[in-house]
Amino acid sequence: SMAAHLAELVEPGTLMVFNDSRVRKARIYGEALDTGAKVEFLLLRRLSDDAWEASAAKLRRQRPGRRYRFPEGIEAEVLAEEGQCPSSADTRVIRFHPPIDEAYLERAGHVPLPPYIKREDRLSDEERYQTVYARALGSAACPTAGLHFTEELLASLDARGVERAAVTLHVGLGTFLPVRSEKVEEHSMHEEEYTVPPATAAAVMRAKAEGRSVLAVGTTSLRSLESAWTEAGLAAGSGRTRIFIYPGYRFKAVDRLFTNFHTPRSTLLMLVSAFAGRER
Repeated sequence: SMAAHLAELVEPGTLMVFNDSRVRKARIYGEALDTGAKVEFLLLRRLSDDAWEASAAKLRRQRPGRRYRFPEGIEAEVLAEEGQCPSSADTRVIRFHPPIDEAYLERAGHVPLPPYIKREDRLSDEERYQTVYARALGSAACPTAGLHFTEELLASLDARGVERAAVTLHVGLGTFLPVRSEKVEEHSMHEEEYTVPPATAAAVMRAKAEGRSVLAVGTTSLRSLESAWTEAGLAAGSGRTRIFIYPGYRFKAVDRLFTNFHTPRSTLLMLVSAFAGRER
């Protein structure tokens, strides 16, 4: 397979940067108290102790004030807003009573498989829809470029003298919402949380100083690095990014990109087009 030969394509001395975000079981199924209709929510991020930002299968019907019942007797309702987060065209704010935690999602939630996988999630997906190096829990979808990497492949990269570092970007709607506006630049990205550890910032700056390539594994790693770039170089720390990269963008941190297939009309296809050149 291509992956088996990947190590041979990476120059020794390259710094590969991986997104170590771990997918939570962010899909939950419940029923609407008013009609008994089945509803499906995808939890994107926790806003407060009991409130979450979520997207939903039949979003227009999930209006503020609507109430639901979820497994284990948990109830919830849609709020107009929470803090700085209003219910919007693409997301809803949901409050749970009692509040739910990660342990609850581990028990009652489902693996948020992408829509092109046309089957229910299985127990094996809990491991298979996760990169082997996933660590920091918080994504609503897997940073899929990383699924190609096995422990064996990582070991062969190490043996070849390839350096590895990690960033964390929790994948949310910003990564995969289609572009609906006619003018590309009018598309507004959803914010996603990212962290660049000090060791990674130092490794990137060292590679740059020594003329070694920085290879981002996946568009989320690339977006984290480009978001954290300042006039003084790569800044360590956490932030929220809505960076939208399309042709005309000048890349500052990243020299190489390893990425997956991308869907038509997606911001990711535009990012790859900006990186590789539109003609390609």
